[in-house]
Amino acid sequence: MGFNATLSRDGRTALITLEGELDTLHAENFRDQVEEAATGVEVEQLVLDMTNLTYISSAGMRGLVFARQKMGDGVRIVLVRTSQAVEQTIRLVGFHQSVVFSDEVPD
Repeated sequence: MGFNATLSRDGRTALITLEGELDTLHAENFRDQVEEAATGVEVEQLVLDMTNLTYISSAGMRGLVFARQKMGDGVRIVLVRTSQAVEQTIRLVGFHQSVVFSDEVPD
């Protein structure tokens, strides 16, 4: 399966919609979207819509760590509608302490 990451903005919120499998082959695409989100307008929150993300590998997890570092501690990172498997992976490595899980895209 492929992967797609799409960035949109609403004020100081950057939303990246993730679809497919975030693995080694596609981690750079995700990092590029994070770089773009961090450029220009100051971001208060980065929302990652994971509704259609079916898998995250260790390379994908490194991408999340990159997002945390790139955005800085003052930016809230919200993971929306993670599947049970993806959330379990995030919790297993302890990254859940750096993000907020949500059932809805925040305003």
